Amino acid sequence: MRLGLTLPQFRADPEPLLAVARRADDAGLDGVFGFDHLFRVARDGHRRPALECMSVLGAVAATTRRVAVGTLVVRATLRPPATTMHALRSVHRVAPGRLIAGIGAGDSHSRTENESFGLGFGSFETRVGALRLTVEATRGHGFPVWVGGAAVNVGHVAAESDGWNRWGVAPDVFAAEVESVREMCAAVGRDVSQFDFTWGGLAVLGADDRDAQAKARRLEPGPNTLVGGPERVADALRQFAAAGASWVIVGPVDAADPDNASLLAEAVAPLL
Repeated sequence: MRLGLTLPQFRADPEPLLAVARRADDAGLDGVFGFDHLFRVARDGHRRPALECMSVLGAVAATTRRVAVGTLVVRATLRPPATTMHALRSVHRVAPGRLIAGIGAGDSHSRTENESFGLGFGSFETRVGALRLTVEATRGHGFPVWVGGAAVNVGHVAAESDGWNRWGVAPDVFAAEVESVREMCAAVGRDVSQFDFTWGGLAVLGADDRDAQAKARRLEPGPNTLVGGPERVADALRQFAAAGASWVIVGPVDAADPDNASLLAEAVAPLL
């Protein structure tokens, strides 16, 4: 199982993001991943800026040496398929052999972002159609393509790609959806030995459980957030490995702290 980290994009200053990516690269993590949002609404109602997904990906690819760089996920409804394909191929040229292209249809949280800029959101069928077209345009260019989303919604598209990602669900739910995607792969003759089943989710990491709990009281994460020191986190991630995950991507709530990368690589990874 490979271990990845999400990047801190909800900010105007790119340097903290690049610092996290460099730390992950130096520490030995397997991958760093960016998301595709236009802004984030903070608890007090104001909009936090977001660094643009493809621009960030190129910058991270240029400033790191060995770590995989990926999207989790780029939204198929924000760009024409040819534009997404061209941008990803350009990153692939900057970092050959290191790009992972995660693509999604966009969820309900994306509606406000789209409509704020007059983009429209579209029906479920329209968004999944855009996802399929983007996957078709993007595959076959020398890098793996993952499809993100619930198996019931996007599994049939994922079965024709190189992998599938599920965000934020418990190990038992993930295991059940893995089996569902496996069945969809079998139905189209997809060889699952060459297919990635991946999980991602939020976490509050600490030097030990007490440290993590103290951080959680300050950060006030959501109810499905993994909170703990290295042993507790490793135990949780082993459950996802047992459920079929070939990658787990951890999203620290305090994402701009580079120490999360070191903690994952130097304390959690050896326990896995």
